Amino acid sequence: MSDVAWMDATGQAKLVQRNEVSPAELVDEAIARIEKLNPQLNAVIHELFDRARAEAAGDLPEGPFHGVPFLLKDLGAELAGTPLSEGLAFAGDYTSTVTQELTRRYVQAGFVVCGKTNTPELGILPTTEPRRFGASRNPWNTEHSTGGSSGGSAAAVASGMVPAAHGGDGGGSIRIPASCCGLVGLKPTRGRNSLAPQYGDLLGGLVCEHVVTRSVRDSAAILDATAGPVPGDPYWAPPRHGTSFAGAAALAPPRLRIAVMTESPSGSEVHPDCVAATRQAAALCESLGHHVEEAALAVDGDAFVGHFINAWAAGNAWAVYDWETRVGRTASEADLEPLSWALVELGRSINGGQYLVAVQGLQKITRQIADYFEGIDVLLTPTLGEPPAPLGTFDSPPGEPLAGLFRAAAYVPFTPPFNATGQPAISLPLHWNEAGLPIGVQFVGRFGDEETLLSLAGQLEQATPWAERRPPVSA
Repeated sequence: MSDVAWMDATGQAKLVQRNEVSPAELVDEAIARIEKLNPQLNAVIHELFDRARAEAAGDLPEGPFHGVPFLLKDLGAELAGTPLSEGLAFAGDYTSTVTQELTRRYVQAGFVVCGKTNTPELGILPTTEPRRFGASRNPWNTEHSTGGSSGGSAAAVASGMVPAAHGGDGGGSIRIPASCCGLVGLKPTRGRNSLAPQYGDLLGGLVCEHVVTRSVRDSAAILDATAGPVPGDPYWAPPRHGTSFAGAAALAPPRLRIAVMTESPSGSEVHPDCVAATRQAAALCESLGHHVEEAALAVDGDAFVGHFINAWAAGNAWAVYDWETRVGRTASEADLEPLSWALVELGRSINGGQYLVAVQGLQKITRQIADYFEGIDVLLTPTLGEPPAPLGTFDSPPGEPLAGLFRAAAYVPFTPPFNATGQPAISLPLHWNEAGLPIGVQFVGRFGDEETLLSLAGQLEQATPWAERRPPVSA
């Protein structure tokens, strides 16, 4: 079944629908691939193999992905009765007591959860190297990072363990690993996927959850299966324009006005490989009939970074408090990695007024960006400021615990602004550099308009069939 391993989730589901393969066979083969590849990649940290085999052999929901193997990131999307640690040693052997609505919708869609994937401690860094579980390794080059914080999920999908896996994105954590591992990574519009029942929003609305996939149609069809509010959600995404996201992904878009930005909003240096990938993507868009122009997005990068870090730090202080209530004890400095502890202490030092000033500042920048999008359909940028980083790049030296975070800011200047604005943004694997490492490019749409992004992404996928590429470490 090696060919099946490289089918996307939609393709695998069609095999089940035609009775060419059973859910049990798909799950057994996925487990075999995880067992083979995980010692090299460290993508899956909690195995749920017995549970998955029992579910695959039973009465699965008759959803669109009936019988397709799937993985959950070990942060968010809780599944009752399974481990949850968010990269924390402090979590101990904690077991989730609730199933998040998003997870329930994955299950109702027919997915079979086979395990949970690695993530940095509290999802803080754009690399997946938690002290508790060790580093996930990039299947394109195992000395390089998978990105983060959905790095375990990205390594699993890129290597062929499963066709799709859950991810969450609070500053780029779906798009970053998608770029590093050569995948499709869509951050939906804020509120598109519910965070119920545990949360109304996370980190002041910065966090959205979805998946990493190998195909555009999977990202679209999975969003069709999971999107929609739950009563009590504090806000909802606007209704989609058409009948389905999958339908949008299958249709070529009209002529779009695409603005291109290769300069970092924060003024940090952008690697030539990332600039080249973006310029090539712009040329491809132009060859497909779209109008391409230089972006004139005027944002105060220093102000944005200051507001974002304050909001992020306050959110991490909350996250540790939330964990303290779960496990019934107070966290100490020894319980967390030095960067995490420093960020939590920073968050605790920020009073309510300072936090709300940060929210106000981010909302002001959001309005500036929204005004600019009145004159364009899509913004094109590099996903990252650099190619996939070597492992250890974001380690902080003794006595400088925040150094890794500041280093990360230069690595990911293009993704966090669109967590603040809540706009949909997608990283597409349109380029590989001379070292054989994937270089993603980011397309950003208007608030509520995933359909334009998915339509354009589908068109680009037809023009550049990236799914034919296989990493050195793969099924």
